[in-house]
Amino acid sequence: MNIHQLAVLAAIAREGTFSHAALALDTSQAAVSRAIASLEEELGVPLLKRGRFGAKLTQVGERVLYHSHKMLDLREQIEYEVNLEKGLYAGRLRIASFRSAATHLLPPILAQFRSQFPRVEISLTELEPAGVEQALREGQVDMGLVPLPRSEEFAVWEVARDEYVALLPAGMKHLSPHLTWHDLADYNFVLYNYAECTNVVRDHWQRWGQELKVAYVIKEDSTIVSMVAQGLGAAILPRLAALPIPAGVQVRSLPEPLERVIGVATLAQTPHAPAVEVFINMLRTSHSPNSALSS
Repeated sequence: MNIHQLAVLAAIAREGTFSHAALALDTSQAAVSRAIASLEEELGVPLLKRGRFGAKLTQVGERVLYHSHKMLDLREQIEYEVNLEKGLYAGRLRIASFRSAATHLLPPILAQFRSQFPRVEISLTELEPAGVEQALREGQVDMGLVPLPRSEEFAVWEVARDEYVALLPAGMKHLSPHLTWHDLADYNFVLYNYAECTNVVRDHWQRWGQELKVAYVIKEDSTIVSMVAQGLGAAILPRLAALPIPAGVQVRSLPEPLERVIGVATLAQTPHAPAVEVFINMLRTSHSPNSALSS
């Protein structure tokens, strides 16, 4: 008994006739007949009832087919693992990501991937989210980390959620653990000079009928944190963008929660190389998308 014979038996059961099974298997009807005859001879029982309207399984044939499907499924799994290993033997993985995700989310996954697949060539490029999208369009990278949602030209999978937090100078006044809009109204803010993130913050303030008093607009998140530490204002940043948080900065949740969803993106309708598939699965299983990242 071999896998080929079991595949022939499954094809006949599925197609209903020897001739149709032969077409499905891209072989001759004579070869199908020989495979079944040798299988029945070896087992010593009839597996099929032949008739003018086709072939049907006998009772024992049905039981044999049940176990045959298990063996055929196992063969597919073995072939998948072998093909996966071949693709990961000397492949490449090109990733683009915005800075805070590249700094805090990717390194442990990259280390895990490298330890399992040391022959895969890995590159990581830091870009703004719009730059990540453009790199994907131009085929410069295989996958990218971006805030969600994105346009329909990309296939995306959520991998993490990042809470927006208030960063406040430590020495200005004592604050309770739970901020109110009244507390925040006393501050001038150092705002992030990045439209996608800044618009989210402005819209959130407006949604709750609040005024956002902006004193500075700064490009680098590390500069924003440093300015807050020096008492030059308060800031609203995603927690990952604020890390590492110095001792001179208080961190509080907003009066009404706000978060950004971080996802991995690839070009839609584009086949993934084995290395890309494996890395995406590692990212998705390493973080719980239903809970915000903690400090």
